[in-house]
Amino acid sequence: MNFTTSELTQQVAQTARDFAAQHIKPHIMEWDESQEFPLAVFKQMGELGLMGVLVPEAYGGSGLSYLEYSAIIQEIAKVCGSIGLSLAAHNSLCTGHILAFGNEVQKQKYLPKLASAEYIGAWGLTEANTGSDAGNMKTTAVKDGDHWILNGTKCWITHGKTGDVAVVVCRTGEPRAKDNSTAFIVDRGTPGFQAGKKENKLGMRASETTEMIFDNCRIPDTQRMGEVGSGFKQSMKVLDGGRISIAALSLGIAKGAYEAALQYAQERYQFDKPIAQFQGISFKLADMATEIAAAELLINQACYLKMQGLPMTKEAAMAKYYASEVSVKVSTDAVQIFGGYGYTKDFPVEKFYRDSKLCTIGEGTSEIQKLVISREVLR
Repeated sequence: MNFTTSELTQQVAQTARDFAAQHIKPHIMEWDESQEFPLAVFKQMGELGLMGVLVPEAYGGSGLSYLEYSAIIQEIAKVCGSIGLSLAAHNSLCTGHILAFGNEVQKQKYLPKLASAEYIGAWGLTEANTGSDAGNMKTTAVKDGDHWILNGTKCWITHGKTGDVAVVVCRTGEPRAKDNSTAFIVDRGTPGFQAGKKENKLGMRASETTEMIFDNCRIPDTQRMGEVGSGFKQSMKVLDGGRISIAALSLGIAKGAYEAALQYAQERYQFDKPIAQFQGISFKLADMATEIAAAELLINQACYLKMQGLPMTKEAAMAKYYASEVSVKVSTDAVQIFGGYGYTKDFPVEKFYRDSKLCTIGEGTSEIQKLVISREVLR
């Protein structure tokens, strides 16, 4: 494994960094307070190729690797976790699922529009009572001739209202039976498909999270992805890559909080010297820097294995688990370094603190990551 960051990765990261500084940073608290999903910003990112990072150029994407993808998410998340989250969900989940498991007709139809951000993508697996118990999902798809009839509700869906197209995993067999779910592509505007409740969240407030409701939603069999019954297996493979993106999101938030705290600790004076010179503060900064470096190495390892086409379920889960917990710890310590100012919205660390917690929950909680890791090490 080469520990040197390539020139391409550096250039791509700089592009994302410049974009975040110009188009995201001036508006982050405005969007956070209003819970506005800034669609125009994602259209602009589409023009830069940031919405189809992993999509091959043949389908209108950037054709970049997971290392560049991770760098992009980190740079965006260092400024705003909400935008980083939506960027990750669009690229890894909806777009990633179609890229990995769509047939050629489906890829030609959807990937160019997703990569350019003409379409915003959503991905529906989670339900209110079957978060980690996906084998017992209640949303069903019943075959009716050359069509399928979808009924049920998905929750915690990023872009569940604004998304132009959604990949939805529905139960097509008996509850908890083997191979009992199938993935479908559903276009916004299809009769019987509508958005439900929008969540009022602690953090990540500019990343839209809503229900998706299916009421006798009729779609042709041509919208099915892969074999009937393969939906859960597809989803687990999609989530392997998705966990890398959430790990990168976590790392970006941690880096943003750390850099803010580092700067503040060198500018804030008490007893006639910067507080960074007090051991209580300097040791916190040392721990933060070390944990960030360790998380980055885990992420890069998972990226490398993914790029080589090698098994990486354990490594992706490790990266996601560790980086998300580090994100929460570093953000918490950053607020502590800022003291009372860290508890106000005049400084950035309170938002990093609020945003970070989602990283330990979304795309598999820390407990689920430990379950995945333990299964792998006990094989």
